[in-house]
Amino acid sequence: AEIVGEPDYFKSVIHSKAALTYQQAQEKIDAAKEDAHGGEDPITRGLLLLREVTRKLRQKRVDLGALTLASPEVKFEMDTETHDPLDVGMYVTRETNKVVEEMMLLANETVARCIFEKGFARTAVLRRHPVPTQQMFEPLVKACKEAGIAMDVTTSKTLADSLDLAGAAVAKGGQGTPKDAYLNTLIRFMATRCMTQAEYFCSGEVAQAQFSHYGLAMPIYTHFTSPIRRYADVIVHRMLAACIGLEAPAVQLCESALVDEQCEVLNVRHRNAQYAGRASAELYTLVFFRGNAKEVDARVVKVREKGVIVFIPKYGIEGALVGDATERLELFDTCRVKIEVKQEGQSRQEHLVLSLVA
Repeated sequence: AEIVGEPDYFKSVIHSKAALTYQQAQEKIDAAKEDAHGGEDPITRGLLLLREVTRKLRQKRVDLGALTLASPEVKFEMDTETHDPLDVGMYVTRETNKVVEEMMLLANETVARCIFEKGFARTAVLRRHPVPTQQMFEPLVKACKEAGIAMDVTTSKTLADSLDLAGAAVAKGGQGTPKDAYLNTLIRFMATRCMTQAEYFCSGEVAQAQFSHYGLAMPIYTHFTSPIRRYADVIVHRMLAACIGLEAPAVQLCESALVDEQCEVLNVRHRNAQYAGRASAELYTLVFFRGNAKEVDARVVKVREKGVIVFIPKYGIEGALVGDATERLELFDTCRVKIEVKQEGQSRQEHLVLSLVA
């Protein structure tokens, strides 16, 4: 999976041979497992080739210290008439998701190099993920120690190896670790939360040694592949167009102070979009459980002085449990909880409430 020669950049028209969801693409790949060549279907053969290439690309990043992290992402099934949620659950990531992700990462990294090296050395819009401090990982290290899991956070590579070993120990029922496949996912959740968020920046305002993206293990990176939903990508498209001679660069793209100011706006807008997404998920989750209480398994992810924080894998919900009964619970314990909607306070505002089931 080595890149041959220098990449070409040009505007083009894509001749789409098929429009597939991630699930449909995965089904084609799975159906071809008995046939190494994917049968006579050129779409399936193309998918298999992409999978082979992206596996190698991904392994190269992993060898450099790329992290496989996790974050709870919720998916809703909606009623097409009332637009009320019919079901809620964790979003399932398939290998086809990773295939698309890896090709987008390659495109983003390649374009980042181009705009920085061939036209906008002082004003390229890039994206970096700062290296976390050792102190930021203390909650993770402490929690893993309590579970009998060694966690080396010295570098991204040692962290990635520790996370993988934790997964292997869990799968095999290693010493001091119960046989529990989901525990590794919880540990990856915790690792993700220890880190700062990635951020957009102007290349002229940051030393090149600090350009790197810690989580992706890339020395330079940007966002290029989604101009229909991210303004950062639109700016990068304009910079790339100028670099390859399609259009003259706008004055605003050549002023470091202006680009730096725009990057700050992009970072604020990106955080606001995340907050809006979480608030939307919380609202629809509340609507789903209104008059529809459920009893499900949960995992303890944090122990407090007067209660615990639990995560519910089935629904991607995190919340607090309080009361004397929680004193017996320890970190990563499994417990049974009831999820319901209650009206609380003088305003009688609705809240999602978790309670421990005896």
